[in-house]
Amino acid sequence: MSSPPDLAQIRFDNALALFDEFVRNTIKHPDAATLRGLEGRFAERVQIQPSYWSQIKGRSRQIGERLARQFELLCHKPNGWMDQVHTPGASPAKPAAVADAPSDSNAPRDDDERFIVGLVLTYYRRHPQRARTRLLDLLGEVLTPPAAAPAKPAAPAATPAKPAPSPADAHALWLRSQAGVAPLRQKK
Repeated sequence: MSSPPDLAQIRFDNALALFDEFVRNTIKHPDAATLRGLEGRFAERVQIQPSYWSQIKGRSRQIGERLARQFELLCHKPNGWMDQVHTPGASPAKPAAVADAPSDSNAPRDDDERFIVGLVLTYYRRHPQRARTRLLDLLGEVLTPPAAAPAKPAAPAATPAKPAPSPADAHALWLRSQAGVAPLRQKK
């Protein structure tokens, strides 16, 4: 049986949850201008320096009593909210209403995912056009199915193996995978 997380860990997790909530509420219609400076804007919202928020995220600083109440007040949470477990899977003793609530499947689930998302956002904010091109190329490799390996005929009457898709077919597949995805606005 695992022990419950300590208060510092609970406050850290809740601070990250508040930041994730801030990001989701801020980037309903993502564009390069909206994505820039979210951490600084969040720090401004909770009235701390961006460097202090960075230290909290890097775990070199902890959230004390006064700062926890400040986060609650400025993020419109009830008093004591920062001291309670709210993240999915963090505590086995959760109310049924919270346990059955749907979670945002696109939100980062752990520190590793938050780290990767942070890296991608940092890269995109510094070089939006280059990041967009490189990320789409990378995702194109992942989304394009591999060419079928030629099968050895078992008998002379067997049908020939399907040839690998031509570059035009791969491009068509890539275009179909983009259907329904809103394009990012171009810089002016």
